[in-house]
Amino acid sequence: MFKFFKKNKEEPKVQDVNEIPEVQSELAAEEARDGENSQNIELNETETLQETEKIEEIEEIRELEPEETQKIHEEASPETIEKKGFFKKMFEGLSSTRKAISDSVDSVFASFTKIDDELFEELEEALIMADIGVNTSTEIIEQLKKRVKNERTTDVADIKSLLADVIADIMTKNEQEFAIPSPTVMLIIGVNGVGKTTSIAKLANFYKNEGKSILLCAADTFRAAAVEQLEIWSNRSGVPIIKQQMGADPAAVVFDAVQSAKARKTDLLICDTAGRLHNKKNLMEELKKINRIVTQNYPEARQEVLLVIDATTGQNALQQVKLFRETADITGIILTKLDGTAKGGVVIAIKHEHDLPIRFVGVGEGINDLQPFNAHDFAKAIF
Repeated sequence: MFKFFKKNKEEPKVQDVNEIPEVQSELAAEEARDGENSQNIELNETETLQETEKIEEIEEIRELEPEETQKIHEEASPETIEKKGFFKKMFEGLSSTRKAISDSVDSVFASFTKIDDELFEELEEALIMADIGVNTSTEIIEQLKKRVKNERTTDVADIKSLLADVIADIMTKNEQEFAIPSPTVMLIIGVNGVGKTTSIAKLANFYKNEGKSILLCAADTFRAAAVEQLEIWSNRSGVPIIKQQMGADPAAVVFDAVQSAKARKTDLLICDTAGRLHNKKNLMEELKKINRIVTQNYPEARQEVLLVIDATTGQNALQQVKLFRETADITGIILTKLDGTAKGGVVIAIKHEHDLPIRFVGVGEGINDLQPFNAHDFAKAIF
């Protein structure tokens, strides 16, 4: 690049060299090269900085304890993301129930500045009105009083978290992981209209996505179009089905399905049964007969009897559980239509009064909206 010195004022004025066209072109080209070099330097510096940050991040992870490193991997794993998705579904599906319980509880807390017997009485009434039931609400308040006393709680605002903990404790009492070994026979029972057949389709989809082989059994031969309805779901999900004509002996259909499941080495056989109207003894006897068929012909299979309950029925659900337990050895509950009701508090009552685990809850109409129930997520979503 040319260098030019400033001329003395007394010297004759000459043309500025920078104004010469050829020099201007040269200067423009030089500036372009300098700009490009400067840009390259900036890019290199940025890349170097990014690489340095990556190295520092890796070194930080290496310095972590093994438990912390494992936690990082778990938080980014598909299983964790899926679990967060389940909680989101639960949270959204419980909007009406949350409003019924949490709003009424909050209004009680807002009315008191100190913890006394009147506060607990108002709180118990709020729980009862939220379809948790008298017996269960009384037990919750008794446990809450003990927690408040033991932890020496004096601030009303702190009781809400204690209440959530008490409910979670009730829901998780004697709870064990719900694992489905191979082979398993799952009998689905419940009165007509609770969403039983639809729940079976969603169960089949859920376990198929887990990699299990599924076989459906259309043993609800009493209700018009029940077999056809299940067959439609079978075709949609690509799951085989064992069926007979309407009016056939349900126990005979289950017998055929058991034999087929054994021959195919199926992981899970899901049997739709008739809508057991609890005031018709013959239907209950039929259910006992089906149980005997499975026990005698497939003793190596694990048996699960899941009762489907409509959450919108509220306290009436407790009566259904009571009557069905007189006939069937129920191992768990499927609670449907939880997303469309403010009576979801019955979940707590079922667990407390009958000590039956809630296995799945319906939080929408989609095929993936039957969610495995998690007691802690439930309590967290409510409060």
